[in-house]
Amino acid sequence: MSANPPDIAAAAEALRQGELVAFPTETVYGLGADAGNDQAVARVYAAKGRPAFNPLIAHVPSAAAAFRLGEFSPEAQALAETFWPGPLSLVVPRSTGCPVSLLASSGLDSIAIRVPAHPVALALLEAAGRPVVAPSANPSGRISPTTAEHVRRHLKDKVAVVLDGGRCRVGVESSVVSLLADGPRLIRHGGVPRTDIERCLGHAILVETHAARPHAPGQLLSHYAPHAELRLNAEAPREGEAYLGFGPLHARGPWTLSASGDLVEAAANLFRLLHEIDATGISSIAVAPVPHHGLGEAINDRLQRAAAPRGMA
Repeated sequence: MSANPPDIAAAAEALRQGELVAFPTETVYGLGADAGNDQAVARVYAAKGRPAFNPLIAHVPSAAAAFRLGEFSPEAQALAETFWPGPLSLVVPRSTGCPVSLLASSGLDSIAIRVPAHPVALALLEAAGRPVVAPSANPSGRISPTTAEHVRRHLKDKVAVVLDGGRCRVGVESSVVSLLADGPRLIRHGGVPRTDIERCLGHAILVETHAARPHAPGQLLSHYAPHAELRLNAEAPREGEAYLGFGPLHARGPWTLSASGDLVEAAANLFRLLHEIDATGISSIAVAPVPHHGLGEAINDRLQRAAAPRGMA
């Protein structure tokens, strides 16, 4: 469907009926389901082939709606006020009477929440009138979708509605910060750089992005993977390899994250280019070095997980 008001209203009704709806956010396309409907949440796990211990993020249209779902410390409130709507998810204790399915939280007493910064996503959430879980709309562990065509190609008839809002602006998933009893921790690099988060909090935070028992998405070691094998920090491709370039020194061939070395442009192009290369059927991708600062931390995090041995958690 297009993203006009009648189609958004129809998609919202599909959510209320327990159907799955894919929709655009500023980060990637999400696979949405009514967060309070256990069966609908279970359909998300089934459609993605996702391990049931990997929690889902509840999406809501405003910070006020988020505050009804979880218990926000002063630091959590500061992050919400600074970065929402935007590509930041916060993990906080569940509030008493939180309507989000425990299945979405994998049975934990915490909840991950986000307010997306995309007009289609916000309109859909307002029209649905309830929290919506929305992991990336792709098979679990594979490349995240940044266009509606990516969703249609990989999930096919597992989704009742795909709202087409064009290409995602940010192109990598939200950063995830845990604000539980052990203090603030960055548990997934993403669309808000770590330095911006630390500037808001006024202090450095621990980085803990891998867990055998995750309490937010994106903590599995092998994730975001194409079918091809990845070789990272490659100065040049070997025979038979595709080359994913970056920057003036390594911009070559048809697949370059950013010829100028712009990390924002690179993040926006990352998953799209991995999809394009994977569609050729090539077996190996060499990836140029990407600086490890700002959004480069999120880009390198995704590349390292995509290159990890498959099936590892």
